[in-house]
Amino acid sequence: MDAKLILKHMGKFSWLLIFIPISIYYGFYTHETVPTVITTILAIIPLAAAIGYATEELVLHLNPAWGGLINATFGNIIELIVAGLALQRGLIELVQASIVGSILGNILLLMGLSIFAGGLRHKDQCFNARTAGVSSTMLIIAIAGLALPTVYYYAYNPPFQKVQILSDAVALVLALTYIAGLLFSLKTHKHLFDSGEAIKEHEKTSLTKKDAILLLVITTGIAALLSEILVGNIEHAGESIGWSQTFIGAIVVAIIANVAEKYSAITFGAKNKLDVSLEIGMGSATQIALFVVPLLVFLSQFNGYEFTLVFTIFELVCMLFAVLIVNDLSSDGVCNWLEGVQLIAVYFIIAIIFYFV
Repeated sequence: MDAKLILKHMGKFSWLLIFIPISIYYGFYTHETVPTVITTILAIIPLAAAIGYATEELVLHLNPAWGGLINATFGNIIELIVAGLALQRGLIELVQASIVGSILGNILLLMGLSIFAGGLRHKDQCFNARTAGVSSTMLIIAIAGLALPTVYYYAYNPPFQKVQILSDAVALVLALTYIAGLLFSLKTHKHLFDSGEAIKEHEKTSLTKKDAILLLVITTGIAALLSEILVGNIEHAGESIGWSQTFIGAIVVAIIANVAEKYSAITFGAKNKLDVSLEIGMGSATQIALFVVPLLVFLSQFNGYEFTLVFTIFELVCMLFAVLIVNDLSSDGVCNWLEGVQLIAVYFIIAIIFYFV
C-alpha cells in the first residue's frame, strides 16, 4: 500500500494526521476534556477523507449493486460509530441532534457552499433538474418518515412502548424505501444518474482491491477508537464551555464527520460539475434519513437504548424548512451564487438558534 499516494489523495487534510497520536495521548493519559475533544475532532477529519478515498477505490472494483451497498455503509460510517457509542452512554439528545445536523449540513451548508463556489466563476450553473427532482422527492419522503412519529407523539402523548413500536415500524419502511431507491438509481433507472457515473468511467483505480479493503479496515478501526475518546469526553467538555448536547450533536459532530465530503462537493461545484455536488449533498442526507436512522433504531431495540423517531419541534421544523427550500431551488435546473448564499444563511440562522437551545 503506497502511503504517499494515500496522502496525496487526502490532500489538504493530510497534515491533520499529526493529531491522531496527540488525541490518543490526551484521551488515555490526561483528564483534560476540552483539549481531548478538540484534538480528537481534528484527528477524525483526515480519517474521514481516507475512508472516503478507500470507499471510492473499492467501489471502482465492484459491480454497481455492491458498490452502492459499500458506499451506503461507509459513506456515513463515522456518524454511525459516534451515534452508536453515544447511544450506549445514553446521550439520546446528542444522537438525535447529530442526525438532524447531518441532514441540514448536507442540504444547506454543503450544497450552499458548492453553489456559491461555482457561482463565483460561472454566472449561471445548470444541472439536471429531473435527477435533482428524484433526489428531492426521496428527501421529502425521508423527512416525512422522521416527522410524522414526532407529530403523533405530541398530538396524542402515547406511552413509550407504543412510540417504540411505531418507530420500529416506520424505520423498517424507511429502510425498505432506501433499498428501493438503490435499485432505482443503480439498476432500473441508472441513466438518470449519469453525472457521477460519467466521472467514474474515466477514473482508474490507484489502489488494488486488497489495499482498498485494508485501508478501509485500518482507518475505520482508528476512527472507532477516536470516536470512543470523543464520545467519552464530549459531554463534560460541552459543559465546561457552555455547549448543550443539542448544539454539539447538530453542529460540531455533524460537521466534522462530513468535512471531507463537503470539500469534495465544493471542489466539484467550483469546477462547474454541480450535478455531482447536488448528488453528494442530497444523496448523503437521504442516506442519513433512510439508512443510518433505521439502523440506529434497530440497534436501540436490540440493546434497549430507548432511541425513537421523536424529535423536538424545533428540529422537526428545521428539517421541513430545509427540504422545502432545496426542493424549490432544484426545480428549474439553474442556480447562481446568490442562491448558494441563501442556503448558507439559512444554515447559520439555524446554527445560531441551536446554540441557544
